[in-house]
Amino acid sequence: MKYPKEINTYCPKCKKYTIHKVKISSKKGRGQAHPIGKAQRRQKEHTKGYGGHGKYSRPPVGKKPTQKVDLRFECTECKKEHTRGKGFRVKKLELV
Repeated sequence: MKYPKEINTYCPKCKKYTIHKVKISSKKGRGQAHPIGKAQRRQKEHTKGYGGHGKYSRPPVGKKPTQKVDLRFECTECKKEHTRGKGFRVKKLELV
């Protein structure tokens, strides 16, 4: 998919429509504050010892064929960065 390098969109800081530079940001992994989630702790405890492990016995399914793109928009006037929406799934994104 081709996406423009600059786009005219709303800036929540300036509270008006301005030109924004578009860049693709890499999504960060889990932070150090929350190393594992509640479900993972439950799974770890449940799969100890003998016997079947219920829903944890099934093989894991893999990654999805496309990953969500995280676009950042930087206002040319106030230099603040923001996102718009939750992102979208695309195999390949090209800024033109």
